[in-house]
Amino acid sequence: MTTQNRQFLLAARPQGMVKESDFTYHEAPVPTPGPGQVLIRTTYISLDPSMRGQMENRADYVAPLALGDVMRAGGTGEIVTSNHPDHPVGTLVQGTFGMQDYVVSDGHNPPFRAFDAKIHPQQALGVLGGTGMTAYFGLLDLAEPQPGQVVVISGAAGATGSVAGQIAKLKGCTVFGLAGSDDKCRWLTGELGFDGAINYKTQDVGNELDRLCPDGINIYFDNVGGEILDLCLARIADNARVVICGGISRYNQSGEIPGPKNYFNLVFRRARMEGFIVLDYAPRFPEAIQDMLGWIEQGKLKQSTTVIEGFENLPKALIQLFEGANTGKLMVKV
Repeated sequence: MTTQNRQFLLAARPQGMVKESDFTYHEAPVPTPGPGQVLIRTTYISLDPSMRGQMENRADYVAPLALGDVMRAGGTGEIVTSNHPDHPVGTLVQGTFGMQDYVVSDGHNPPFRAFDAKIHPQQALGVLGGTGMTAYFGLLDLAEPQPGQVVVISGAAGATGSVAGQIAKLKGCTVFGLAGSDDKCRWLTGELGFDGAINYKTQDVGNELDRLCPDGINIYFDNVGGEILDLCLARIADNARVVICGGISRYNQSGEIPGPKNYFNLVFRRARMEGFIVLDYAPRFPEAIQDMLGWIEQGKLKQSTTVIEGFENLPKALIQLFEGANTGKLMVKV
């Protein structure tokens, strides 16, 4: 074990797109666990769109970071020193460990959960982690998909959208995804079994939605917001459900952000639009993991990962997330 704990600290509030200068590299001594605590060495660190909001000085569903704080991030790790009888050395764990090599925890601060050694850390961080849970509960609890219904998913080649689309297929739905490249679109239809895909950068999204969904959209799972949300709101069917999961198109915008123009179609179509925070479902994560493990073992649920090697590349990796460079779950192998 090294004697230094590499860290990335929040150096500045982002103005527009996240920049490498918004972070400061720092080395601190490896912390020593006290009574009832464990020392966790991180193995993979997750990059997620929500990290952008946590860098701003605003109250949200989690407290904002102060300048100089270790950048908040999910991750996987291994317990390397233990003073807790319930958490022995060698236990594999997943939690919010931050952009650093080591973290001390008593199991509650920061909270972590153990996972079986048969589960790869990339799965624990992705399809069986926060993004997978977001897809599972956002689609099944809020959207309540029924066989034969038409589901449209934006950001469909990302960590959440790709899983949500596969679950919708498992429930007998017709699924169309929006992604930012032809390669991603081919992956959605060829590998994941989507019924169609739209390259929003090169195709006319409105025309393609009219062609693919002539009778309207029953479920729209939104990961991007902005113009795509508006185009889908204009095409919802009666009693549609619009799930607001994320809005990556707006996270790096400056100034006033316009709202959707077509929201009143929710009235005309007797539809429902609802947002959610996956942390509210934490007590039910075990049931979701059990279902999803079964689908994985049956070959019905797949995960793609974009893994970047090297702790030093964490700021660059976060920027790449907002540039759409990843397919599936983006993470850094420490």
